[in-house]
Amino acid sequence: MMEERDLVAKGATVKRLDKSFRWPGGKRIAIFFNIAFEAWSDGKGPGIGPMGNPLPAGHFDTNALSFGTYGPVRGIWRLLDSLAHHKLKAGVMVSGVLAERYPETVKAIAAAGHDVIAHGYGQEIIPVMLAEPAEKEHIAKVTQLLAKVTGSAPKGWMSPRATPSPATYRLLAEAGYLWHGDSMDDDLPYVQDFSGRSIVAIPFAIEVNDMPLYMRHGAPPRQYVEMFERTLARLRQREKGAVLLDATAHAHVFGRPLGTWAYEAVMQIAKRTRGVWIGTRTEAVKHIRASLPSKS
Repeated sequence: MMEERDLVAKGATVKRLDKSFRWPGGKRIAIFFNIAFEAWSDGKGPGIGPMGNPLPAGHFDTNALSFGTYGPVRGIWRLLDSLAHHKLKAGVMVSGVLAERYPETVKAIAAAGHDVIAHGYGQEIIPVMLAEPAEKEHIAKVTQLLAKVTGSAPKGWMSPRATPSPATYRLLAEAGYLWHGDSMDDDLPYVQDFSGRSIVAIPFAIEVNDMPLYMRHGAPPRQYVEMFERTLARLRQREKGAVLLDATAHAHVFGRPLGTWAYEAVMQIAKRTRGVWIGTRTEAVKHIRASLPSKS
């Protein structure tokens, strides 16, 4: 296991896994299904909407906010139904504000056995834009909101925009989080150590994700399916070491009928593929820790 200085997290030492690492069950490929269940603070809204043309400066985009509100009203239930139909568990990234507005929905996500992941309070609150004291308070607030509704504190964290501050990972470790998914610099999990206190980074693969693919670049949902299928084929045929693959749907984007068709098509491909492990990051972190030397 190699050791190096972290380029994002201030004061962290990185310990990466070696080529012998395998996912639970000795599997080489891990597939994570994710749902982004997002919202914005009062008076705020998405920075991107379905119409494409931005409004002049100073005008609030009510169209984008209405589009974003589809997630808690309708989209999350359709995606949860799809997961239940295929008997799969997902990591659900939940904005803390939704624990206030839709507590019964958040409770239902946890009751169904999905991994409730802290996703900041509102999507407009980006950790890198916060001073450290404010960020510490923000993490505590989100943790408490989700714990109050679900009955237990979340074990994993994903920042809005996956954009942490230099202090984020240390603050998460101090708050008791086991893992985060903000990193994108590896195909394997690794440990970030802060002089004895550590957290596991489980990188997030962005390719099969409806937000950049469909919302930003306008690709049809069938391309989402094709990208998953081709990536998985490449991983199986050419890669030798352990790797991970994410399939991510936003409740307000692919929670709509056509998007859910694509998400379910990906589930079907994953389920019929031999030699892969399908699980959640919180399930995986226990295995990752067990694969490391005890001092880590």
